Amino acid sequence: MTAFTLELQHALSAIGPTLLLTSDIIKQRLGTAALDSVHEYRLSSWLGQQEDIHRIVLYQSDGTLTPWTQRCIRQADCILILGLGEMEPTVGELERMLEGSAVRAQKQLVLLHHEDGPPPRGTAEWLNMRSWISRHLHLSCPRRVFSRRSLPKLREMYQRVFEKLPDRHSDFSRLARVLTGNAIALVLGGGGARGCSQVGIIRALCEAGIPVDLVGGTSIGSLMGALFAEERNHSRLRVRAREWATFGSVFKRILDLTYPVTSMFTGASFNSSISSMFKDKQIEDLLIPYFNITTDITASSMRVHTDGSLWRYVRASMSLSGYLPPLCDPKDGHLLMDGGYINNLPADVARSMGAKVVIAIDVGNQDETSLTNYGDSLSGWWLLWKRLNPMAERVKVLNMAEIQTRLAYVCCVRQLESVKESEYCEYIRPAIDRFGTLDFGKFDEIADVGYQHGKTVFDVWCRSGVVEKMLKDRHQEEFHKSRSTNVVTCPNASFTDLAEIVSRIEPVKQAVVEEESEYQTDYEDDVVLSDFDLSNASSEHEHTEEEEELHTDEEETADTVDTVRGPK
Repeated sequence: MTAFTLELQHALSAIGPTLLLTSDIIKQRLGTAALDSVHEYRLSSWLGQQEDIHRIVLYQSDGTLTPWTQRCIRQADCILILGLGEMEPTVGELERMLEGSAVRAQKQLVLLHHEDGPPPRGTAEWLNMRSWISRHLHLSCPRRVFSRRSLPKLREMYQRVFEKLPDRHSDFSRLARVLTGNAIALVLGGGGARGCSQVGIIRALCEAGIPVDLVGGTSIGSLMGALFAEERNHSRLRVRAREWATFGSVFKRILDLTYPVTSMFTGASFNSSISSMFKDKQIEDLLIPYFNITTDITASSMRVHTDGSLWRYVRASMSLSGYLPPLCDPKDGHLLMDGGYINNLPADVARSMGAKVVIAIDVGNQDETSLTNYGDSLSGWWLLWKRLNPMAERVKVLNMAEIQTRLAYVCCVRQLESVKESEYCEYIRPAIDRFGTLDFGKFDEIADVGYQHGKTVFDVWCRSGVVEKMLKDRHQEEFHKSRSTNVVTCPNASFTDLAEIVSRIEPVKQAVVEEESEYQTDYEDDVVLSDFDLSNASSEHEHTEEEEELHTDEEETADTVDTVRGPK
């Protein structure tokens, strides 16, 4: 747990000032009796001041339910439950206490994996035994996290680690961004074969060094997003996506034709192509958090899937009306159709799941607007004559299938415009209008168009500072503003942290001390002090009435607190 905490502290340091506190650190800084119940108020005041000074305070609990562990739980805004992914999902003693308590902090499950180990499996068992968990994350950890070094040697090793900048693509950096509300989401829209361009854009995204903390998709975007969330490698993504798009058997499709009561195809062949890609993989087992969108035609609502059978919900999200039958949800039997009918670019869903920035890739069909004005009535025979006569002027009139498709996507058009105008969304649309919905045979060409477009866009982002803005802490400006109003500098002072010294607990002295002792130590010349703590201190650091009352209270509890004076 110590190695995990140090690793997380290193990642959090890229976001803002981070303080790590353990029971040993508290005793070293405030005294061996600092955790005693009689000093509850003093410790709470000091911890409150540390949370004001630092962007993040990282509390590491003890292994058992000690007073310090209870303090950590009370102080926390978010509680991380650590587990080894390869071990049995047994519920520990502290977890049982959390489950039965009224702790209102958010609780997240973090499963640790060896970076060269097998992919995650069985995550559903961990979650089923912990219904009170609000979120889970998989972390692929470097070997040093599982080191068997002694504690001093472990800290010595991490001192060298802290000398380097954290890797923004590491899983610990993803956890740090998720915890601080700085997650970057990638959302992939639906559009048939045009979605192959998303493969190229993802490659350009990786080459630009932009990390992805959440992946979501609709229709073909749900497939490409699932492949990326599973592989986290654009090369493997392209190979697998190309195999699916170009090697489908025409003979199998012909055999899958059926009497078109519900759809033209039974769906068996399409199911086989998707299930062979993902096997029995569950959404919960993906290394990058993932969701996809389907249209529930039983309940007439949008469904967001974050758990369950991966291939089934990807297939459901790609179920075009008329071609494939609805998929029956294995959980409740509801009929699920293509998510594009209700939300073809779910950037708003990613935002609601905590993303600070959403990179949205739109590959939907661009509707033709310059249609022929044929008046109040329309004869099919007239249209047939226009199309058969080579000398006749071409007319642009929608057929029944095109009208049905446009009606289905009416609500998506309004939602798409809302997304494009939002501040959190970075909207990207490659030049893929010349490709048809079923042009999967042109996979390489479409993917290359996406790569070239993405490379151009992300290069501009890097030069113009968009990427750095994405990675910047969303609370940084507010933090610096509040810190500038709560901090004063006192160049004549010879101590660094008045709150720590006032909160320090010294052992009980047997003899009565007549004169006040001085806190002797060496400090830097320039000191930063909180004005909250100095509001009752004079420029010469003379004792005020409040300080005298503090000493009176301490004498009553038989404890002695060293006072602090400036240089004479």
